[in-house]
Amino acid sequence: MLENDAFRILDRQECLRLLAKVPVGRVVYTRQALPAVLPVSFSLGEDASVLLCTSAGSDLVRAVDGVVVAFEADEFTAATRSGWSVIVTGRASVVTDVAEHERLSQTGPHSWMPVRDGVFVRIEAELVTGREITGARTTR
Repeated sequence: MLENDAFRILDRQECLRLLAKVPVGRVVYTRQALPAVLPVSFSLGEDASVLLCTSAGSDLVRAVDGVVVAFEADEFTAATRSGWSVIVTGRASVVTDVAEHERLSQTGPHSWMPVRDGVFVRIEAELVTGREITGARTTR
């Protein structure tokens, strides 16, 4: 049971501001008809889309290209029981424009894993939701 009003819904702009602060999030998608979650490094595009870099032949590319996925990132501090979580939902697609691919090769995102035949995946920010909790105390 919550003792205080420490829970807050975040608006789209605040969600995007928070996403820009962290380097890693999770892509949520379907793989062989089952839910799958994969941690990835990412960056935000100028249009607020989530950008990933991965190998062209990866299972992730085959599973997400052209379909709706979710992307989640968060930041929490256990000692203060505070933090935030943001979810972006939208259609994922491989960046095929040569000029944009070249620009992203220079500006990021950069994968933390070795990438072979790198491609960029864009997740459109069609729905952006978030919440913050600031030191909620629970009672038993």
